[in-house]
Amino acid sequence: MEVKEVVTNYIKIDLERTLGDINRHVFGGFSEHLRRIIYGGIYDPDSPLADEDGLRSDVREALQRLNFSIVRYPGGNFVSGYRWMDGIGPRQERPSRHDLAWNVVDSNQFGTNEFIKFCRKLNIEPYLCVNCGDGDMREAADWVEYCNGTGDSSLVKLRREHGFDKPHKVKYWNIGNEVDGPWQIGYKTPQEYARAVTEFGKVMKRVDPDIELVASATCLWTGDVVERGQLMLEQAGDLIDYMALHWYVGKAKNDFNAYMTLSELFEERLSGYEGLIRAIRLDKGIKHPIYITVDEWGIWFRGSPASPEPRQFYALEDALVSAMNLNAFIRHAYSVRMANITSIMNLLSPILTRPDGLVLQTIFYPFELYRRTCGQLALDVFWKGETFAGTFEDRHLTREYTGVRILDVTATLDESRKQLVVYIVSRSQKEAMETTISLADGQFAGSVQAYVINGADIKTENTFEKPNQVGTRKTTFEASGKSLTYSFEPHSVTALVCAVS
Repeated sequence: MEVKEVVTNYIKIDLERTLGDINRHVFGGFSEHLRRIIYGGIYDPDSPLADEDGLRSDVREALQRLNFSIVRYPGGNFVSGYRWMDGIGPRQERPSRHDLAWNVVDSNQFGTNEFIKFCRKLNIEPYLCVNCGDGDMREAADWVEYCNGTGDSSLVKLRREHGFDKPHKVKYWNIGNEVDGPWQIGYKTPQEYARAVTEFGKVMKRVDPDIELVASATCLWTGDVVERGQLMLEQAGDLIDYMALHWYVGKAKNDFNAYMTLSELFEERLSGYEGLIRAIRLDKGIKHPIYITVDEWGIWFRGSPASPEPRQFYALEDALVSAMNLNAFIRHAYSVRMANITSIMNLLSPILTRPDGLVLQTIFYPFELYRRTCGQLALDVFWKGETFAGTFEDRHLTREYTGVRILDVTATLDESRKQLVVYIVSRSQKEAMETTISLADGQFAGSVQAYVINGADIKTENTFEKPNQVGTRKTTFEASGKSLTYSFEPHSVTALVCAVS
């Protein structure tokens, strides 16, 4: 985009204006039984790089850099036809099943206990999704009992026979996946799902009252979004702890301005759903908080995941959109308590593998940077400056946005370390954005570390042949007093890590 006139870009931060604490589960991942996410991804026992649990050393190192707080499993569309008991017990006795979601055969060599071991090895919170497609509430309650039970029931004894004396203590459970999608095995109308989530939730919480339940709210964002949310909250609001939103975005047209307006769509969706939850809680007298999880989010623009080679390489502009997602989650920290990027390996992923190595995609770097630097409190930031306009269109959506600020900004504060982090996505294609950042209270107190993610142009990709075209650079400078000036590079993601007093 071209800057036509000089306009002062200005960011003002009041360290006492907080939006809420940031739950670390906004830095979560999603791992579905699909193509090479599991097999050849996080489970590759035939690789010479694999450990005793089938996890490659190079994959482990990359995942440790992302440091996922929580990972959702095993689906996705896959879960709507999944029998969890197929994936436990001796591997040689596990049945292979035809997966109707993706039209492949699943060997079930990786299942519940393998996933739990994977999570424990990498200090990840496990998050399980139950089959609310062709499955039933008994199957869901049994899975909770197998994982979390402590008594002497047959299911608890079975887990112990499988080598796990102590319960897995899985806290987060999702009732079904994308039930509003007609493609889903066991698609449900708003009325059907409200009834199902009530009955599933009832028995699952009777097995373990300490679990937290996630309802599958919306993925289509058309037609019955309000009705679905209203009915499930009215009927199961006393059982639900989270409402799950899904969104995938892509550049249906090669229009950078339009692509960059997606920040406004993220704001619309989160603000709208926050209002819906508030209204129903007020109307029905629901006293406990009900939060939002965006437990599938990502960028998807190249064909179907059912295609023979569904992997895609991401460009620098996709890294900007990933950072815009993270900015939105931070700005809505009081309601968004979990978010799970799709996926943690190979499909729509920050990491792509092949037998002889892996590549870190452009979208790897914003996630790594935010996860490593994000403070404990989200700040209510004011900013103004140059604007642009764009019309975003894809198969399901047309949105025209005007007056969109070229800089997309959020900030966090770590009070104990006296550290302010300002995150800026510069959506200028050509011009540097010189910007004044001022503090309403307190002062900059010395060292500022500037982390910049950038590449030659918006179409730059990291590939196996050229893996380092986009990455993170670090510089350091000094700042004091109540303001500083910084020039943000075009098409970049920047984190300014500032000491404050």
